[in-house]
Amino acid sequence: MSMLGTNDAIATIAVKDLQRAATFYRDTLGLEPLDTEQSGVSRYASGRSTVLVYQSQFAGTNRATSATWQVDNVKELARTLRGRGVTFEHYDLPGLTREGDVYVAERYQGAWFKDPDGNILHIVSG
Repeated sequence: MSMLGTNDAIATIAVKDLQRAATFYRDTLGLEPLDTEQSGVSRYASGRSTVLVYQSQFAGTNRATSATWQVDNVKELARTLRGRGVTFEHYDLPGLTREGDVYVAERYQGAWFKDPDGNILHIVSG
């Protein structure tokens, strides 16, 4: 028995409106929609992972990061997302220096932004 270490994980994000979420996750972030047979649920391909977006009255109540994408170039992607209307979050993070919307420390680069329901999303490289 391998437990969970050899199984893929799925990011699961609550939203209030699936249509508004589809515009953001599909059109703004560029995730590929996948078929689903469940009502109130949308699925998206993201690399070898899946992002499951579901309708919930508790959407946006998580005050911590909901999903993180590891990318090659945070600064370039942040510029692209900003051009698509994404607003980045700015936090007081000891040990990190903010360069525009991107936080850096040695090899780490990261940026945070929210979806339309206030779920915190993160891009990182390093």
